[in-house]
Amino acid sequence: MERVRGAFNNLVSDCKFFSPPFSYFFPATNAQFILCRPASLQLKSESYSRFNLQPQVEGETHMEAKMSDDVTDDVTQVESQAGAATRFEQTSSDHNKRNICYLSLGTLLVFLLDCCFVFFYIKGKLVYANYGRLEDLDVVLKKDIELNGSVLLLRKGKISYAEKVQVSKGASAVLIYPDIQDYKYEGDTALYGHVHLGCGDPYTPGFPSFNHTLFPPTKSSGLPEIPAQTITSNASSGFIGGFHMPPYRLGGSKNITVEVNNILVNTKIRNVFGVIKGFTDPDQYLVIGAQRDAWGRGYARANVGTCVLIELARAFSEMVKKDGFRPRRSIVFASWSAGEYGNVGATEWLEAYMSTIDKRLFTYISLDGLVMGRGSFTASSSPLLYSLIETTMKTVRTHPSVLIQFLSQTSSANVYPMSMDDPAYPFLAFSGIPSMSFHFTSKNSYPYYDTNLDNMDHLDYQTNHHSSEITALAAQCAGVMALRLVHDHVINLDVNQYGRIINKAVIPVYMRIKKLTNWLVEARGSFLRAVEKVNTSISNSDLNNEKTCRMINNRITAVEHSLLSPYVSPTQTPFRHLLLGRGPHTLASLGRIRDMEQLHVQLALATWTLQGCSYVMVGDIWDIHEQI
Repeated sequence: MERVRGAFNNLVSDCKFFSPPFSYFFPATNAQFILCRPASLQLKSESYSRFNLQPQVEGETHMEAKMSDDVTDDVTQVESQAGAATRFEQTSSDHNKRNICYLSLGTLLVFLLDCCFVFFYIKGKLVYANYGRLEDLDVVLKKDIELNGSVLLLRKGKISYAEKVQVSKGASAVLIYPDIQDYKYEGDTALYGHVHLGCGDPYTPGFPSFNHTLFPPTKSSGLPEIPAQTITSNASSGFIGGFHMPPYRLGGSKNITVEVNNILVNTKIRNVFGVIKGFTDPDQYLVIGAQRDAWGRGYARANVGTCVLIELARAFSEMVKKDGFRPRRSIVFASWSAGEYGNVGATEWLEAYMSTIDKRLFTYISLDGLVMGRGSFTASSSPLLYSLIETTMKTVRTHPSVLIQFLSQTSSANVYPMSMDDPAYPFLAFSGIPSMSFHFTSKNSYPYYDTNLDNMDHLDYQTNHHSSEITALAAQCAGVMALRLVHDHVINLDVNQYGRIINKAVIPVYMRIKKLTNWLVEARGSFLRAVEKVNTSISNSDLNNEKTCRMINNRITAVEHSLLSPYVSPTQTPFRHLLLGRGPHTLASLGRIRDMEQLHVQLALATWTLQGCSYVMVGDIWDIHEQI
């Protein structure tokens, strides 16, 4: 990774740093980083899942899938004879485990419950429902095919596994497979994933799992009530293809039995942190994080991000110790564990320090999945970070580096709303921290995510054998954004960007229920006026004055957290963000509420959440001139 560090150092060498007026130098001990060997999460457990495809009258097709700890074994056919059952034994990695995790403060260890068994036995008609989106299920229902009690066969993609299970409309079980129209790899390639519609330990939702002897298990509202299993495309033969493909069949006539046997056992995970303390505002910190472990090889998912994380930590440390760089704010480098289970390591950390994180952690940058191709740049983030991403890409494009040839010369970055399975989503929607993920991709998406084919050779092929160069470019982007966030006088969070997002969210609600939305429209106006006050304060203030600068930054950094609804429980509704979360409290859900009493309540709560955000930006209560 010398190329990463060299490219990043070359880029930042052109930047000018203005040290704050302090007489002391950054001590070497403040720049320590604890290195931990990237390793897979060791789970000494075995999951067993079996399903039978049973025609009603003639013959029987029997398939058996068994998951073990060996992540390198492939699916092998062990029995196949004419007129006999076709039996498969699968020894892929342990992607069907339902593990219950607990966190200990002192050593940052997460423990699982004592060994116990979870058993499901479901029988129903097999129905193919494309990707399992609401519009896909509506098509099936219009064909007069009964979904209640059925076993849905769904294609991977478009939405997360958890969302597929959540919207399954009365189905008794869900099977998910990679369709050959979308994924061209071998038909016996197994998928990894989880179906928890949430994040963190699913048995301590909303609170940290420090010591599980003190906290009885509390089931997350996001855990599915029905079994779900990934299968190979070979096992789904006869149902492959989209709605308009000739091989496509809706099904609904053959019986299928899904039997799931899980064993839950104790294990532990570790989060690893390194800190470079700031010189002016050390209590405000930026976190740069990456998932360290993976179910399979996890080359693009975990390895690349971990390498960049370590090299950025080393580069920043050397800049402080050797080049005299003095960041105004602190930088925390975080290596998360158990990311594959729903960002368990990161979420438990957020839950542990919920009362203080929102006042100190002002931005999170995720390095997961940084490189998945070449030629395109995509990002998902809080609207507060849109401008920073845009200016960073312009800076990187204009830098005379040979690495720029691997990035297409588009005028702007492609920034999309953050999805629920994004590693940065818990920071944004659960904790109210401005967060971002970004990726270098090809026109064709990287198909090996969530499989054991996510290895160095496949990523190198996807990047046309330029993985190292593109990784260096990604490190440059992350490094430049981090520099601006920790060193500029005013933190690079653009509150203007939320005005457009709020307008877009409020207008559909207003069009449906005009008589009830006067309060909401007024709250939107209050928010926009507060944004103008922030802009005026920045323009008219002496930003070299540390006290003035800190007051402005306090107003800016509080915006995201104030958009978390205080009226819902993080135990029942973890993603409390008014605009980017999930649940009946969001502005997006107001237009779908049919019960008028519930609509009145949710509208009032959403209005006061938005109004409260505007008060935060105004600052002191004696500066608030809004009529209540």
